[in-house]
Amino acid sequence: MFRILNIVAVLVLVGSAVYAYEIKYAALYQAEQLAKAKRDLARETDRVTMLKAEWAQLDSPGRMETLAGKYLGGQKLHLNQIVTASAVPEKASRGDEIAAKLSDLGLGAPTRTPSGDGGASATPAKPSAKPAAKPAASPAKPAASAAKPSVSPAKPAASPAKPAASPAKPAKVVKAER
Repeated sequence: MFRILNIVAVLVLVGSAVYAYEIKYAALYQAEQLAKAKRDLARETDRVTMLKAEWAQLDSPGRMETLAGKYLGGQKLHLNQIVTASAVPEKASRGDEIAAKLSDLGLGAPTRTPSGDGGASATPAKPSAKPAAKPAASPAKPAASAAKPSVSPAKPAASPAKPAASPAKPAKVVKAER
């Protein structure tokens, strides 16, 4: 009985020693990996610093002036060429050109359109060019156009003509409902 306890104690002692060495070497491996990552980070930081310095040299105004003179035939900047920001004219404001054209066609006013509950509701008139243009293409035609790429360039040229004719239809509907 005494020998069995001695053997078990020796086995536990050997097992704990193996486990301790395993933990030690795993910790050393992790420390080496951390040191390697720090060296890589320092190397990349140095590289970024070097690239920033190189970019500053390439982007310097003196170098740009030299290159502009060499390749673009540029002249040096004179003091009489500098103006203040207030001397620069303001950009002209652009209006909504599409809304202006729709109002010229009489499509800008609210119209009575049927709602889902059977009644009529007032909504702004919108041309139905989008829904009318999409149903014209059948599902079989895209497969045929994918098989024959020479056919597809001709179809987009023909489709813009349909939306031009479609805005006239809502104008007639608007007049008929009023």
